[in-house]
Amino acid sequence: MSLDWLPAVAFTYLMLFMRIGAMLMLMPALGEQTIPMRMRLGFALAFTIVVYPLLSSVMPAVPPDLAGIVGLIFHELAVGLIIGAIIRITVMATSVAGTIIAFQVGLSGALAADPTQAGVQGAVFSSFLSFLGITLIFATDLHHMALAAIYESYMVFSPTDPVMFEDAMQLAIRAVAGAFSVGVQMSAPFIVFGLVFNLGAGILARLMPQLQVYFVLMPANIIVGLLLFAILLTMMMGWYVTSFENHLAMWRG
Repeated sequence: MSLDWLPAVAFTYLMLFMRIGAMLMLMPALGEQTIPMRMRLGFALAFTIVVYPLLSSVMPAVPPDLAGIVGLIFHELAVGLIIGAIIRITVMATSVAGTIIAFQVGLSGALAADPTQAGVQGAVFSSFLSFLGITLIFATDLHHMALAAIYESYMVFSPTDPVMFEDAMQLAIRAVAGAFSVGVQMSAPFIVFGLVFNLGAGILARLMPQLQVYFVLMPANIIVGLLLFAILLTMMMGWYVTSFENHLAMWRG
Protein backbone atom coordinates (compact mmCIF):
# COMPACT_ATOMS: atom_id res chain seq x y z
CA MET A 1 0.00 0.00 0.00
CA SER A 2 1.40 3.38 -1.02
CA LEU A 3 1.39 6.21 1.50
CA ASP A 4 2.55 8.97 -0.83
CA TRP A 5 -0.67 10.90 -0.21
CA LEU A 6 0.01 11.39 3.51
CA PRO A 7 2.41 14.39 3.19
CA ALA A 8 -0.03 16.22 0.92
CA VAL A 9 -2.96 15.56 3.28
CA ALA A 10 -0.95 16.66 6.33
CA PHE A 11 0.22 19.81 4.55
CA THR A 12 -3.32 20.76 3.46
CA TYR A 13 -4.69 20.13 6.95
CA LEU A 14 -1.93 22.24 8.50
CA MET A 15 -2.61 25.11 6.10
CA LEU A 16 -6.32 25.02 6.88
CA PHE A 17 -5.70 24.86 10.61
CA MET A 18 -3.38 27.88 10.52
CA ARG A 19 -6.12 30.21 9.29
CA ILE A 20 -9.07 28.56 11.05
CA GLY A 21 -7.25 28.30 14.38
CA ALA A 22 -6.13 31.94 14.24
CA MET A 23 -9.65 33.15 13.41
CA LEU A 24 -11.31 31.03 16.09
CA MET A 25 -8.79 32.27 18.64
CA LEU A 26 -10.01 35.85 18.11
CA MET A 27 -13.60 35.26 16.99
CA PRO A 28 -16.19 36.82 19.34
CA ALA A 29 -18.25 34.30 21.33
CA LEU A 30 -16.32 31.30 19.95
CA GLY A 31 -12.89 32.47 21.07
CA GLU A 32 -13.59 33.99 24.46
CA GLN A 33 -10.97 33.59 27.19
CA THR A 34 -13.65 32.18 29.50
CA ILE A 35 -13.81 29.05 27.31
CA PRO A 36 -11.10 26.54 28.31
CA MET A 37 -8.12 26.51 25.97
CA ARG A 38 -8.36 22.77 25.31
CA MET A 39 -12.00 23.10 24.24
CA ARG A 40 -11.15 25.90 21.82
CA LEU A 41 -8.20 23.95 20.41
CA GLY A 42 -10.28 20.79 20.06
CA PHE A 43 -13.08 22.68 18.33
CA ALA A 44 -10.60 24.27 15.89
CA LEU A 45 -9.10 20.87 15.04
CA ALA A 46 -12.56 19.31 14.61
CA PHE A 47 -13.85 22.19 12.45
CA THR A 48 -10.76 21.91 10.26
CA ILE A 49 -11.58 18.24 9.67
CA VAL A 50 -15.17 19.17 8.76
CA VAL A 51 -14.18 21.74 6.12
CA TYR A 52 -11.21 19.75 4.79
CA PRO A 53 -13.19 17.95 2.04
CA LEU A 54 -14.74 21.27 0.97
CA LEU A 55 -11.57 23.37 0.87
CA SER A 56 -8.84 20.91 -0.06
CA SER A 57 -9.31 21.74 -3.75
CA VAL A 58 -8.51 25.46 -3.24
CA MET A 59 -5.31 24.82 -1.29
CA PRO A 60 -1.99 24.99 -3.16
CA ALA A 61 0.25 21.99 -3.72
CA VAL A 62 3.12 21.20 -1.38
CA PRO A 63 6.08 23.51 -2.20
CA PRO A 64 9.30 21.72 -3.11
CA ASP A 65 11.40 23.52 -0.46
CA LEU A 66 11.08 24.37 3.21
CA ALA A 67 11.08 28.12 2.59
CA GLY A 68 7.92 27.82 0.49
CA ILE A 69 6.15 25.79 3.19
CA VAL A 70 7.10 28.29 5.91
CA GLY A 71 5.97 31.17 3.69
CA LEU A 72 2.54 29.60 3.18
CA ILE A 73 2.21 28.91 6.91
CA PHE A 74 2.88 32.54 7.79
CA HIS A 75 0.59 33.68 4.96
CA GLU A 76 -2.39 31.71 6.30
CA LEU A 77 -1.59 32.66 9.89
CA ALA A 78 -1.45 36.35 8.95
CA VAL A 79 -4.76 36.18 7.05
CA GLY A 80 -6.46 34.43 9.99
CA LEU A 81 -5.13 36.92 12.53
CA ILE A 82 -6.13 39.90 10.39
CA ILE A 83 -9.70 38.70 9.82
CA GLY A 84 -10.15 37.54 13.42
CA ALA A 85 -8.79 40.78 14.86
CA ILE A 86 -11.00 42.95 12.65
CA ILE A 87 -14.10 40.95 13.63
CA ARG A 88 -13.04 41.16 17.29
CA ILE A 89 -12.93 44.94 16.98
CA THR A 90 -16.68 44.99 16.34
CA VAL A 91 -17.45 43.91 19.93
CA MET A 92 -15.72 47.06 21.18
CA ALA A 93 -19.06 48.78 20.56
CA THR A 94 -20.42 47.41 23.83
CA SER A 95 -17.40 48.70 25.74
CA VAL A 96 -17.78 52.16 24.21
CA ALA A 97 -21.51 52.24 24.91
CA GLY A 98 -21.10 50.94 28.47
CA THR A 99 -18.39 53.48 29.29
CA ILE A 100 -20.50 56.38 28.01
CA ILE A 101 -23.59 55.15 29.86
CA ALA A 102 -21.66 54.70 33.11
CA PHE A 103 -20.24 58.21 32.82
CA GLN A 104 -23.61 59.80 32.13
CA VAL A 105 -25.41 57.87 34.88
CA GLY A 106 -22.71 58.58 37.45
CA LEU A 107 -21.44 55.03 37.93
CA SER A 108 -18.14 55.32 36.10
CA GLY A 109 -16.34 54.30 39.29
CA ALA A 110 -18.18 50.97 39.50
CA LEU A 111 -15.84 48.44 37.84
CA ALA A 112 -16.19 44.77 36.92
CA ALA A 113 -14.23 42.20 34.89
CA ASP A 114 -15.05 42.38 31.17
CA PRO A 115 -15.39 38.82 29.72
CA THR A 116 -14.53 40.00 26.20
CA GLN A 117 -11.31 41.75 27.26
CA ALA A 118 -9.54 38.86 29.01
CA GLY A 119 -10.85 39.89 32.41
CA VAL A 120 -9.65 43.50 32.21
CA GLN A 121 -11.48 45.81 34.60
CA GLY A 122 -14.09 48.02 32.96
CA ALA A 123 -17.26 49.90 33.77
CA VAL A 124 -19.97 47.62 35.09
CA PHE A 125 -22.26 48.62 32.21
CA SER A 126 -19.54 47.64 29.71
CA SER A 127 -19.11 44.23 31.32
CA PHE A 128 -22.85 43.62 31.38
CA LEU A 129 -23.36 44.68 27.74
CA SER A 130 -20.36 42.63 26.58
CA PHE A 131 -21.58 39.49 28.32
CA LEU A 132 -25.12 40.07 27.03
CA GLY A 133 -23.74 40.54 23.52
CA ILE A 134 -21.99 37.15 23.67
CA THR A 135 -25.21 35.54 24.93
CA LEU A 136 -27.22 37.06 22.09
CA ILE A 137 -24.70 35.84 19.50
CA PHE A 138 -25.35 32.27 20.63
CA ALA A 139 -29.09 32.82 21.16
CA THR A 140 -29.59 34.18 17.63
CA ASP A 141 -27.32 31.52 16.04
CA LEU A 142 -24.92 34.16 14.75
CA HIS A 143 -22.06 31.82 15.69
CA HIS A 144 -23.22 29.68 12.75
CA MET A 145 -22.79 32.70 10.53
CA ALA A 146 -19.33 33.21 12.01
CA LEU A 147 -18.36 29.65 11.06
CA ALA A 148 -19.77 30.22 7.57
CA ALA A 149 -17.69 33.39 7.33
CA ILE A 150 -14.55 31.39 8.20
CA TYR A 151 -15.33 28.91 5.43
CA GLU A 152 -16.15 31.54 2.82
CA SER A 153 -13.10 33.64 3.69
CA TYR A 154 -11.19 31.26 1.42
CA MET A 155 -13.29 32.52 -1.48
CA VAL A 156 -12.38 36.13 -0.65
CA PHE A 157 -8.72 35.63 0.33
CA SER A 158 -7.18 32.84 -1.69
CA PRO A 159 -4.15 31.08 -0.13
CA THR A 160 -2.20 31.81 -3.31
CA ASP A 161 -2.82 35.57 -3.29
CA PRO A 162 -0.41 37.92 -1.46
CA VAL A 163 -1.49 39.39 1.85
CA MET A 164 -2.83 42.93 1.33
CA PHE A 165 -1.53 44.59 4.48
CA GLU A 166 -2.37 48.11 3.34
CA ASP A 167 -5.99 47.19 2.62
CA ALA A 168 -6.15 45.36 5.96
CA MET A 169 -4.97 48.50 7.76
CA GLN A 170 -7.64 50.59 6.05
CA LEU A 171 -10.27 47.98 6.91
CA ALA A 172 -9.14 47.91 10.54
CA ILE A 173 -9.44 51.70 10.74
CA ARG A 174 -12.97 51.53 9.32
CA ALA A 175 -13.83 48.74 11.78
CA VAL A 176 -12.64 50.82 14.74
CA ALA A 177 -14.60 53.83 13.47
CA GLY A 178 -17.67 51.65 12.92
CA ALA A 179 -17.46 50.12 16.40
CA PHE A 180 -17.13 53.57 17.97
CA SER A 181 -20.06 54.83 15.89
CA VAL A 182 -22.27 51.91 16.92
CA GLY A 183 -21.29 52.39 20.57
CA VAL A 184 -22.20 56.09 20.45
CA GLN A 185 -25.50 55.28 18.71
CA MET A 186 -26.32 52.70 21.40
CA SER A 187 -25.67 55.24 24.14
CA ALA A 188 -27.14 58.28 22.35
CA PRO A 189 -30.25 58.51 24.61
CA PHE A 190 -27.98 58.63 27.66
CA ILE A 191 -25.89 61.40 26.13
CA VAL A 192 -29.05 63.46 25.69
CA PHE A 193 -30.20 62.52 29.19
CA GLY A 194 -26.86 63.55 30.71
CA LEU A 195 -26.85 66.84 28.83
CA VAL A 196 -30.39 67.75 29.92
CA PHE A 197 -29.83 66.59 33.50
CA ASN A 198 -26.57 68.47 33.97
CA LEU A 199 -27.98 71.58 32.30
CA GLY A 200 -30.97 71.51 34.64
CA ALA A 201 -28.73 70.88 37.65
CA GLY A 202 -26.50 73.79 36.66
CA ILE A 203 -29.46 76.16 36.36
CA LEU A 204 -30.82 74.96 39.72
CA ALA A 205 -27.39 75.47 41.31
CA ARG A 206 -27.35 79.08 40.08
CA LEU A 207 -30.84 79.66 41.42
CA MET A 208 -30.09 78.06 44.81
CA PRO A 209 -26.37 78.60 45.55
CA GLN A 210 -26.73 77.54 49.18
CA LEU A 211 -27.94 74.05 48.18
CA GLN A 212 -25.48 71.30 47.21
CA VAL A 213 -27.44 70.45 44.06
CA TYR A 214 -25.20 67.72 42.64
CA PHE A 215 -25.09 65.79 45.91
CA VAL A 216 -28.87 65.99 46.20
CA LEU A 217 -29.55 65.03 42.56
CA MET A 218 -26.94 62.27 42.28
CA PRO A 219 -29.28 59.50 43.58
CA ALA A 220 -31.98 60.71 41.19
CA ASN A 221 -29.47 60.63 38.33
CA ILE A 222 -28.59 57.02 39.10
CA ILE A 223 -32.20 55.88 39.51
CA VAL A 224 -33.43 57.55 36.32
CA GLY A 225 -30.38 56.29 34.43
CA LEU A 226 -31.01 52.70 35.52
CA LEU A 227 -34.70 52.95 34.55
CA LEU A 228 -33.74 54.38 31.16
CA PHE A 229 -31.18 51.60 30.73
CA ALA A 230 -33.82 48.93 31.44
CA ILE A 231 -36.26 50.50 28.98
CA LEU A 232 -33.74 50.94 26.14
CA LEU A 233 -31.77 47.70 26.58
CA THR A 234 -33.70 45.81 23.90
CA MET A 235 -33.19 48.57 21.37
CA MET A 236 -29.48 48.90 22.12
CA MET A 237 -28.73 45.19 21.83
CA GLY A 238 -30.82 44.88 18.67
CA TRP A 239 -28.65 47.58 17.14
CA TYR A 240 -25.52 45.76 18.26
CA VAL A 241 -26.60 42.35 16.91
CA THR A 242 -27.54 43.89 13.55
CA SER A 243 -24.15 45.58 13.30
CA PHE A 244 -22.33 42.34 14.16
CA GLU A 245 -24.35 40.41 11.57
CA ASN A 246 -23.63 42.99 8.86
CA HIS A 247 -19.92 42.85 9.68
CA LEU A 248 -19.86 39.06 9.38
CA ALA A 249 -21.72 39.24 6.07
CA MET A 250 -18.84 41.28 4.64
CA TRP A 251 -16.55 38.23 4.87
CA ARG A 252 -19.04 35.98 3.10
CA GLY A 253 -18.27 37.28 -0.36
